[in-house]
Amino acid sequence: MRGSGRPARGPVKHAMIPASLHSAQPADWRAAWRDAVTDPAELLRLLDLPQLAARLAAAGGFPLRVPRGFVARMRRGDAADPLLRQVLPLDDEDRIVPGFGLDAVGDLAARGARGVLHKYHGRALLVATGACAIHCRYCFRRHFPYGEEAAAANGWQSALDYMRGDPSIDEVLLSGGDPLSLSTPKLADLTDALRTVPHLRRLRIHTRLPVVLPERIDAALLDWFGALPWPVVLVIHANHANELDDSVAAALAALARRGVRLYNQAVLLRGVNDDEDALVDLSTRLFELGVQPYYLHQLDRVAGTAHFEVDDVRALALVERVRARLPGYLVPQLVREVPGAASKTPI
Repeated sequence: MRGSGRPARGPVKHAMIPASLHSAQPADWRAAWRDAVTDPAELLRLLDLPQLAARLAAAGGFPLRVPRGFVARMRRGDAADPLLRQVLPLDDEDRIVPGFGLDAVGDLAARGARGVLHKYHGRALLVATGACAIHCRYCFRRHFPYGEEAAAANGWQSALDYMRGDPSIDEVLLSGGDPLSLSTPKLADLTDALRTVPHLRRLRIHTRLPVVLPERIDAALLDWFGALPWPVVLVIHANHANELDDSVAAALAALARRGVRLYNQAVLLRGVNDDEDALVDLSTRLFELGVQPYYLHQLDRVAGTAHFEVDDVRALALVERVRARLPGYLVPQLVREVPGAASKTPI
């Protein structure tokens, strides 16, 4: 089975994970983080999917991690659930496929300083951490050497020196890993240090935590956002409307009230959202929650992810059908990241 089934439309025919699994989650985000599901066998038991045990990837490499609140949004008994497919390590990952490598987007060639990737004019990306609350199987940095590229080493000093030394950099992107996995005091230390970059005009944060661990958007974090001296753009990552439940809606609303500008990047994934209805539903739901659909990425060709790829011809046809159904501002731009290019490349 290659997971070619489509997300169900209309009345859901598969039982959801019991609500008690979600409501019992600790209010403190750190406790919820620690309580994540990390054993594939446990995940399959929770979802009543014992038949998938024979399809699990070999142990090691890129482990499973998924918050229980995200598991609660999956359809019980549905092997093709679009949220499950994003996190379950299947044996498809063990295949060696020509053209799929360890650094598909040229991160290492763009290294400006320890923890700094400088690909595009005016923008520098800070690899704030290697930690994530969820391990997405299609992750383009699943092979990234975080241990060698921790920007936090020496109090962020080499990264700060690099950015202070280049006055063309007026926007810093916090990425990772997931930057919101840092404690709020650690984030405050980082942004206090960034205040010493005199030409910095904007701060952008790329994060999946408001979607997969909305508990992270707590009062202390919101106060941190409110105290930042720059306009803040928060780019979340949701690939399917089923990810966006009421807890996510509340977290996003709290961020918007603090003046944070919200955008979404999705990845086009076979068996997850390579469907006209799924893409329309995602954009519509994002807009309901005050989030602007931004990019729809073609898959970065990283080793272990080939089973998610959608070819360009089909991708373009899907986007055209979405464009025929939605106003232009709800249609994300289909792009690919090409190593060495001056920007994301429209398809």
